[in-house]
Amino acid sequence: MIRKLITRLFSSSSARASSALGKRQETPGQSLGIDAQRLPASALNVVRTLQQAGFEAYIVGGAVRDLLLGLKPKDFDVATNATPEQVKPLFRRALLIGRRFRIVHVLFGREVIEVSTFRANPDGHTEAIDGDERSREQLAGRRHAVDASGRVLRDNVWGSQDEDAARRDFTVNALYYDPSRDVVVDYHHGLRDLKARTLRMIGDPSRRYREDPVRLLRVARFAAKLGFDIAAGTLQPIASHGELLRNVPSARLFDETIKLLQTGHALASLENLRRLGLHTGLLPLIDLVLSQPRGEAFVMAALGDTDARIAAGKTASPAFLFACLLWPQVGQRWQELQDEGVPQIAALEQAAEEVLAAQSERLAIQRRISVDMREIWGLQPRLARRSARYAQACVEHPRFRAAFDFLLLRARTGEAVEELAQWWQDFQDADEDGRAALIEQAARGPAGEAVRKRRRRRRKPASETGAAAQPPAGDAD
Repeated sequence: MIRKLITRLFSSSSARASSALGKRQETPGQSLGIDAQRLPASALNVVRTLQQAGFEAYIVGGAVRDLLLGLKPKDFDVATNATPEQVKPLFRRALLIGRRFRIVHVLFGREVIEVSTFRANPDGHTEAIDGDERSREQLAGRRHAVDASGRVLRDNVWGSQDEDAARRDFTVNALYYDPSRDVVVDYHHGLRDLKARTLRMIGDPSRRYREDPVRLLRVARFAAKLGFDIAAGTLQPIASHGELLRNVPSARLFDETIKLLQTGHALASLENLRRLGLHTGLLPLIDLVLSQPRGEAFVMAALGDTDARIAAGKTASPAFLFACLLWPQVGQRWQELQDEGVPQIAALEQAAEEVLAAQSERLAIQRRISVDMREIWGLQPRLARRSARYAQACVEHPRFRAAFDFLLLRARTGEAVEELAQWWQDFQDADEDGRAALIEQAARGPAGEAVRKRRRRRRKPASETGAAAQPPAGDAD
């Protein structure tokens, strides 16, 4: 009787674990429209090198998903059962990257193929597989890899391919392609969801959001990028789990925000954040944008331009994007400081400092990016000074083009005078004589009359005011 009870318990536990890991299904890649011959030589090289060394290796994730959707993958990632230490010696140019999530970057010129080892859930949710043959020490290590809220702190527990698939986020991102055998491996009906254009979380969504709260943002990003519907079970817990984003390190939140804005579908991503209730109080930067009607028009125009650039195959500068997102608050504070009597340039510098300092508490904007943002903002009042001295200095500034594009956005949304933006366009296009004429025209003002230079008030000598002359600082005995 006892033996039967024990057998039943283990069988039930094993069945639950097997169900969580999914059932392996293989489908010929050619039947799904994948042509292995069209894959980049770099990705094929990495897969075949690992396989020839006796390891399993597959192209995985977004690249497979995009190939099946008829899209051009941006990056190619490879998953293998080789550990990072086993992968690195196989390639002439390879780097070990990361601590929380250790991977190998294999370099082919400027191209990078990211190689990750099959991983298992770090919290031990699949520990019953194969008769629970893992050691207690290994399972204890898994439990210590998560914090009290369930957030994964370390993700370097190696596992099998089915375990690796189970710990990925969405079913459509858990597809593996072996170009040598031309098969797509699917454990969680990712092909079915791809056909139905549905974004579905693998496993229990509530637990998966606790493991990594950034998945809340990834739902908004992928739904916008792919144009997919969000499965009901994946959607339902989001509103009640938004507070988990407060536990995400600010540097990682910055990286994910950059991805969200540079998908080529930033406007749709922003709308998804609003629809999912993730825009209020959790991401102050987004909160600011959507709470100021004037600022929203400016930011929406900027994101629309960014989407158009990416659609045209161009790049989008993170510094320009964040300069646009934070400008409504910087501009408002700039005006307040000027109303208080602070000089124009000093007021702008102070406003930028205050806004960036407040934002850094939730979003760790990299220093090089914040420096570029300050320069884009700092050039705005200087662009209004169209004297020979300022005009030439502005054009030669390394951030002039970004600052000019910023001015165009301000003019388009009614914040700056369109005539000023047109003047700078003409100035860039003109030759030396044409530029001199434009500067003279600007000096005469809109009515064609010469603009009077403000006369400096001459300070009266101390003898005339009756005050005793004071020695310069440092000259007194």
